[in-house]
Amino acid sequence: MLETVRGVLYPVLPLRDIVVFPHMIVPLFVGREKSVRALEDVMKDDKQILLVTQKNAAQDDPATSDIYTVGTVGTVLQLLKLPDGTVKVLVEGGQRARITRFSDNELFFQAFAETVGENAGEQQETEALARTVVSQFEQYIKLNKKIPPEVLVSINQIEEPSKLADTVAAHLTLKIPEKQELLEAAAVSERLEKVFGYMEGEIGVLQVEKRIRNRVKRQMEKTQREYYLNEQLKAIQKELGEGEDGKDEMAELEDRINKTKFSKEAHDKAVAELKKLRSMSPMSAEATVVRNYLDWLLSVPWQNRTKIKRDIKGAEKVLDADHFGLEKVKERILEYLAVQQRIKKMKGPILCLVGAPGVGKTSLGKSVARATGRNFVRMSLGGVRDEAEIRGHRRTYIGSMPGKILQGMKKAKSSNPLFLLDEVDKLGADWRGDPSSALLEVLDPEQNGTFNDHYFEVDYDLSDVMFVTTANTLRIPQPLLDRMEIIRIPGYTEDEKVEIARRHLIAKQMSAHGIRKNEWSISDDAVRDVIRYYTREAGVRNLEREIANLTRKAIKDILMNKTERVAITRRNLEKYAGVRKFRFGEAESEDLVGVTTGLAWTEVGGELLTIEAVTVPGKGRVTATGKLGDVMKESVQAAESFVKSRSYLFGIRPAVFEKKDIHVHVPEGATPKDGPSAGVAMVTSIVSVLSGIPVKRDIAMTGEITLRGRVLPIGGLKEKLLAALRGGLKTVLIPKENEKDLAEIPDNVKRGLKIIPVKTVDELLGQALAAPLTPIAWSEDGDPEPVVPAQKEERSGVVTH
Repeated sequence: MLETVRGVLYPVLPLRDIVVFPHMIVPLFVGREKSVRALEDVMKDDKQILLVTQKNAAQDDPATSDIYTVGTVGTVLQLLKLPDGTVKVLVEGGQRARITRFSDNELFFQAFAETVGENAGEQQETEALARTVVSQFEQYIKLNKKIPPEVLVSINQIEEPSKLADTVAAHLTLKIPEKQELLEAAAVSERLEKVFGYMEGEIGVLQVEKRIRNRVKRQMEKTQREYYLNEQLKAIQKELGEGEDGKDEMAELEDRINKTKFSKEAHDKAVAELKKLRSMSPMSAEATVVRNYLDWLLSVPWQNRTKIKRDIKGAEKVLDADHFGLEKVKERILEYLAVQQRIKKMKGPILCLVGAPGVGKTSLGKSVARATGRNFVRMSLGGVRDEAEIRGHRRTYIGSMPGKILQGMKKAKSSNPLFLLDEVDKLGADWRGDPSSALLEVLDPEQNGTFNDHYFEVDYDLSDVMFVTTANTLRIPQPLLDRMEIIRIPGYTEDEKVEIARRHLIAKQMSAHGIRKNEWSISDDAVRDVIRYYTREAGVRNLEREIANLTRKAIKDILMNKTERVAITRRNLEKYAGVRKFRFGEAESEDLVGVTTGLAWTEVGGELLTIEAVTVPGKGRVTATGKLGDVMKESVQAAESFVKSRSYLFGIRPAVFEKKDIHVHVPEGATPKDGPSAGVAMVTSIVSVLSGIPVKRDIAMTGEITLRGRVLPIGGLKEKLLAALRGGLKTVLIPKENEKDLAEIPDNVKRGLKIIPVKTVDELLGQALAAPLTPIAWSEDGDPEPVVPAQKEERSGVVTH
């Protein structure tokens, strides 16, 4: 090597993207011609080479000004020429050297350089820095996975601070200018401090990287686990035959939500619940609850209306074909349809059909649904005593469900069905709540547009629903009754029952029992006798049973005796139907003293009520028996006081009341009897037994009395008149104020009975007793005076004869 005053002449190898520090052994790939020629020159004389980094790594042909002035003098350990012309060389860094001047060699870079001495600095400070750098480097290696752990072993073996600083600097991930700065630093302490500072900053970055890497790794593990489990689930489903091509459940739910015509509130709720479901584990209990809720929300019809039939004549034909009679109910339905023809939307009416069992209330609901083109759904309220049955359970409870109202709407599959609430008077109430109060919102046309079920928690519109309720009695809470339109179905006349049997019941039972038309028949007279002697009811349920009994007997006769045809007439009726169960005709065979026929209303229709009175020796007490309720007991007391106050006008001596007890009895003692309509019959029986004048056997009466002798109006007139007609009575005495109700009584009932309105008890007694009463005058000392001839006089505002 040529030595000059200003340094040694070295071949120069410009490096693109690496800084070679002293004591480093680095493999280099050399491809540029100048660099290859420089290496060849070195190998000729076994010289050393100056390794200097160029400022811009992208330059292929750098000038001398593009190369840093400080580099490392290196020794070539190994040189290998590759087939593509490049040279692989292994060099070892020696001392630092600073270029003083480049020579004019055009074949390759050559420069004069002088070595840079080491400034050791204060020994203790340098050793302290060296230790700190080693411990920091240990932490750096733990975080930087690119550096092999063996490096730490070699670092720990280095005792020289200068070599330590260079070795650590060589392994740091730094930019070229930063590494060049470390190479150019002459003072060892300065180099150690800079290395420590770079490591400190790098460790901070690496720690953040580690946290990110761990987080990504955890997420990846979770995703991989879920993917693995889902693939397992698909494989299991495939093995079970459920198929793997099924649509994703969440996507299917979302699709159903988008297609369903919700209200805005319900749509927002469904979307929120689906979002909640997506974030849950599919196997969690809460996910099952949300999924069930969404299923209910999607299965209830929100705006799926059926087309309402507005053909009034067609509806009339349907109602007449299904039911005979019931004119008032049919008229109300036709009125509703007529109004619907004029307006587009009418709030569904709340009809309440009240009548005895078997009069066709439930089947009438089906006919109305058919006539109006609505879907039909029925809910029985008999025995329901839990408020949640109507309004649903809260979703917090296990096994919670919507109430029967929304369950019925799901079954109806339309938002405007006919909803029949059967037996609304049989609702119970206990500690679970009062279902009749829960029904208030359902049956109020002003409120049911926003019915809120506890399970759904969103408003549901019930205003399009046509509610029809049925009841045997009006023993319904007043607030609930106030929301319904009451239509009474009092029962059928004998002629109506014959017609119903001929049109519906006979054909129905023949079909049910497999009898052909040519095998069995029954005459109208036989049907009438079945009605008179084998049934006593307002409806036709028992009549249907008796017809079913006759068909069964006929089938047995046909199969056992090989009879071709069984024709039932009035003559052979008893052979098939058995002994007569009821007596039809006059209530009594003769006029009797103290025996009066009253009329009573019961849940199964009207009934005849026989009231008997006898006198026995005693002190003037009145005893009443026959399982009477409080109202009827009070009627007996009122009748007793009235008769005593008017005894002389009835031809009864007051002294009789001091010597005789009166016993009033209403037979059938096992049957509870109560109600304010037997007062006139009580008075008639007491007056008859005290005066000895019989009561006409073919007269029935109904009405309550006052102590002044007025006859008060009663309810259930049609049922009572039907009972009188069934019992074969000819005359019925009714209160004068009930005369207006005769307009609703069928004409055949009015033709079959002589109905006499009476205003006072005196008028009634004049009609009911077989002979007129003879008034007597009575002196103050108790001696009888001659009989006062009958005369018209006015006492206490009552006209007497």
